Amino acid sequence: MEATATTLSFTLPSTKTQSFQTLHRPINPFNKPISTFKTQRRHRFPTITAAISRGKKEETVDTVRQQLENCYLLAGINYKGFTVKQFQELRKTLPETTTLIVAKNTLVYKALEGTQWETMKPCMKGMNVWLFVHTEEIPSAIKPYRDFQKEKKLEDNDFTGAVFEGKFYGPDEFKKLETLPTRAEIYATLLGSLKSPASALVGTLQAPARELVMVLKAYVKKLEEEQEAAAAAQ
Repeated sequence: MEATATTLSFTLPSTKTQSFQTLHRPINPFNKPISTFKTQRRHRFPTITAAISRGKKEETVDTVRQQLENCYLLAGINYKGFTVKQFQELRKTLPETTTLIVAKNTLVYKALEGTQWETMKPCMKGMNVWLFVHTEEIPSAIKPYRDFQKEKKLEDNDFTGAVFEGKFYGPDEFKKLETLPTRAEIYATLLGSLKSPASALVGTLQAPARELVMVLKAYVKKLEEEQEAAAAAQ
């Protein structure tokens, strides 16, 4: 018998890189894309934040109320556009009898409600800085800001209004406050009226209550000084 030769064949794998095409589902243009990452929410503490904010607000209201004690005039100034440097320079120019405070209108009005100062309400808009005057010499207390305003050319940063003796003075009436008689002028008026006919004295007595009170104070002070001088001479 003859042997039959069996031929075995092997197929080697191809060395060519096979390419595969990934099939994608058609995108619906009306659907919003879904992010694969979940947005992490930040934890907030509204209770603590609110408590701190409330504390600062109450502190501001208390500060305003303290400034109203022995206050003769309260004025608002438009401070929009002011720089920190300008604020620092302004504070240096103001006399010790005045205080400048930056506070929100709502907090200031909360301190004014129920007092003679609540007539300041027309000023409760825009950006204001508040000037508290603790002296009867109103013109001399206002003048430093007027000088600063002219020097720095801050025409737009004018007084928005003021309250004096319970009456509100708008920007167009501010000149009346700036031209109030000083103590020295009232003192001179008193001396002049005492040396003049009775009609002049009557005219002085018919002046506004504030001027009359200052006249009487000046006269009393003059008498006290004369008595002290006479006692010292003895």
